[in-house]
Amino acid sequence: MGAQRYIGVDERRVRLALRQRLAGSARAGTPEEVAGALVALHGTDPATVYLAVGARLADPARTVEETGRALYEDRSLVRMHGMRHTVFVFPTALTAVVHASTGLVVAARERAALLKHMAGAGAPDAVWLKEVEESTLAALARRGQATAAELAQDEPRLREQFVYAPGKSYEGMHTVSTRLLKVLGVEGKVVRGRPLGSWTSSQFRWAVAPEHAELDTAGAQAELLRRWLTACGPATEADLKWWTGWRVTEVRRALAAIGAEPVSLDEGTGYVAEGDTSPVPAPEPWAALLPGLDPTAMGWQQRDWYLAPELRPLLFDGSGNVGPTVWWDGRVIGGWAQRPDGEITWRILAGEGIGREALAAIESEAERLSGWVGTTRITPRFRTPLEKELTAG
Repeated sequence: MGAQRYIGVDERRVRLALRQRLAGSARAGTPEEVAGALVALHGTDPATVYLAVGARLADPARTVEETGRALYEDRSLVRMHGMRHTVFVFPTALTAVVHASTGLVVAARERAALLKHMAGAGAPDAVWLKEVEESTLAALARRGQATAAELAQDEPRLREQFVYAPGKSYEGMHTVSTRLLKVLGVEGKVVRGRPLGSWTSSQFRWAVAPEHAELDTAGAQAELLRRWLTACGPATEADLKWWTGWRVTEVRRALAAIGAEPVSLDEGTGYVAEGDTSPVPAPEPWAALLPGLDPTAMGWQQRDWYLAPELRPLLFDGSGNVGPTVWWDGRVIGGWAQRPDGEITWRILAGEGIGREALAAIESEAERLSGWVGTTRITPRFRTPLEKELTAG
């Protein structure tokens, strides 16, 4: 075998610009194109989905309308639990792959935990829970979409409560609806539906999940990893294990199954999809304002090649969630926020190599963002030191 091809930081940033749809010439035409290119959009904070899409559309003016259409009318995108028990937005065609590759193990764990907690509180047993589940799914199918409160009108047993962790310092009262709907979501039986308020609202309805084939776990893992490497490669084994939440043996099995090719990175051996070792031509210089939890900023566990370690204390919260970031030509150089009056404000934290061209491009992106967000006010779910400071003025 010959020597592994070296892919340096500059080329990794070029790949990021093109495949993450961030360079101006690489921007997408629809939300479906964005989600397909990125594999998954973080969906824990509803606003993140729209902001991540808007940053990558050639024409962001229809971001809210088109993303809502894809999620709630055409159902070409679906918001559901995925890797690491996190809520994402996926192309609907990928739901079977996500469920088989990742959801099954998490789902089994979640259901077992619910039954254990109910038993510990003297609540009804698994047979009772199965009856409530079937009744709830039937009610949801009749309604199309519904909140937990609306479903409880049809199935009153959803209002039952039980004590979680009795006698512990974190003892609390859980409602069956809250825990059961969460389990059904992880199991791929229900998905998030249209929010109760605007596109930034975290209160939502539930809907029956789209039907999908039952796939072989190993085959689904191989397919998910192939898609992710195509979008994000090269990546290290540590990156892959972190993003998927799988065991290292599963990552290695999937890498072998897709014929992933090893390459040399500054941090060691990385992998690209089969046949993806050729150099990639650089696009024009570009700027972007990406939201908190954006899939590009959160895409890799090892981030030094695009995010300097000294910037992290201001840009991440205490749990490792990234806040809104300012990008220039493939690296994070600062952060942004929306003030109470609606103004988009930003600050450069890394001054090296930031000249007039960069500043003008960033200002243009701020105006572009402000133009389609309009009068909507955005507060990230996970707030970071710099975002709080900028918001305060």
